[in-house]
Amino acid sequence: MNFFNPKAVAERYADGRPFFHPLIIQRAKEFLSLKKLLPSALDIGCGTGLSTVALKTIAETVVGIDASREMIALARKDADIKYFVSTAENLPFGANEFDLITMSQVVHWLEREKFFSEARRVLKEKGWIIIYDNYFSGQMPTNPEFHILYKETYLKKYPTPPRAWASFTAEETEREGFRLLKHEWIENTIIFSLAELTSFLLTLTNVIAAVKGGKENIENVKLWLAENFKPLFQDSTEHKFLFNAPVWFLQRVN
Repeated sequence: MNFFNPKAVAERYADGRPFFHPLIIQRAKEFLSLKKLLPSALDIGCGTGLSTVALKTIAETVVGIDASREMIALARKDADIKYFVSTAENLPFGANEFDLITMSQVVHWLEREKFFSEARRVLKEKGWIIIYDNYFSGQMPTNPEFHILYKETYLKKYPTPPRAWASFTAEETEREGFRLLKHEWIENTIIFSLAELTSFLLTLTNVIAAVKGGKENIENVKLWLAENFKPLFQDSTEHKFLFNAPVWFLQRVN
């Protein structure tokens, strides 16, 4: 099931996803010791373009692709960025076109062997892949009650759909023609108001699956979220929430 094709999902994604991506791109710049802009970078599974826009700080030419036409239609417009509707397993580019590939919150939906084959084809010799996510911990550092409510109420009502876990071993990446240079976790916080938290939770596949499967109406979900989490915002209009970003740095070796 492709959770991200419907127009309504793309609209919620554009409205509710936080722009955390510069944090990861800055870390990539440091780890790869980039002293100048790379000639070209490809962002796979770009969604509405947040992860693609972030690449402008490290690459001259930036391209974003996504399998969802509705996502691409809402991608952030920029004269320096080109967007294409395409899958990661069948890239519409020639050989040795890109210095860098990035993938944000998408690798668990792909056919890995086909993706790696295509990535190896379009990357230049010794080109890099940066794969990253930003998992919501369900924790509000200033209020431990939020984690209990999130885990015992939200996740029980809206369980996470099955997916491949984002994880790589050195043996796996070597087999696919890449060297695993480093894997690290970056803890970070994102500030949400109640409305922003609600909008974010509406973008998660937990909710998308329930709505797409006909079990829930999106407006009812929105009301339920606002009502259940409102008590935790009584003392402030905004709160910090904890996220954990796993990042994998890979380099093409053949």
